[in-house]
This record gives sequence, C-alpha cells and structure tokens, in this order.
Amino acid sequence: MREYLKETLIELCCAYTIISVVGAITNFIYGSETSNANVIIMFVFCAIAVFVLSLHKILIRFSPLVMIIIQFFVSLGLCCAVVFALSFIEPVTPRGWFEFLRSFLIVYVLGAGFYYYRVFADAKKQNDLIEQIQKDHQDRQ
Repeated sequence: MREYLKETLIELCCAYTIISVVGAITNFIYGSETSNANVIIMFVFCAIAVFVLSLHKILIRFSPLVMIIIQFFVSLGLCCAVVFALSFIEPVTPRGWFEFLRSFLIVYVLGAGFYYYRVFADAKKQNDLIEQIQKDHQDRQ
C-alpha cells in the first residue's frame, strides 16, 4: 500500500506540473490569467484522474478498451460532481460546462494516452524479458 501511495503521489506531482506548465504557456500566449481557484480545481481534477487511472490494476479483468472507457466515465463523473458542488458557490453557465467538458476531454485523453503508453510499454518489456528467460532456459536443456 505504501508503494502504491508513493507511486500515485509521484504521478500526481508529474501530471500536475505538466498541466500547470502547459496552462502557464497557454495563458502567456493568449494573454489571459488563471485565478487561484482555477489552479486548485486543476489540482483536484489531476488528483481525480491520477487516482482513477491508477485503478487499472483492479480493473485488469476487463478488456483494455472496456477498462479505459470505465475509467474515463468515472473520472468524468467525479469531475462533474466537483463542478456541480462548486456551482452552489458560484453559478456555472452553460458555456462554463462546455469549457469544462472540452478542457477535461483534451487533458484526460492526452494524460491517459501517455499513461497507457507507459503501462503497455512496461508490459511489453516484461513479456520480452520472460521470452528471453524462457529461451535461455530452453537453450540450457
């Protein structure tokens, strides 16, 4: 459990750093600013996405496509719940919901794509290593 927590926190820090830097560059290019509330919401959304993506080990019994779809909708649902809860503090316009969904979709697809690329690349390395061990074992016999 401690290893899982450590790995998840490292991934959260990396994901949030990347999203913050991309957001800062985007703000610099377009001349806009980000409020402190937006920065905190970005962190919450990153935490949700990293946590849900890290659950792939629990969902491994499903096909990879089903697992990815389940994780996407769980993340989207949790993020929508956060926005809905925050709408009691400050109303969210229909355009705000559209911007939220667009931003979430773009960042999630990029983040999940990178995450699953790493997962599947690691699995391929492990398979190659197993094949090499089996080949070495057969050559010795």
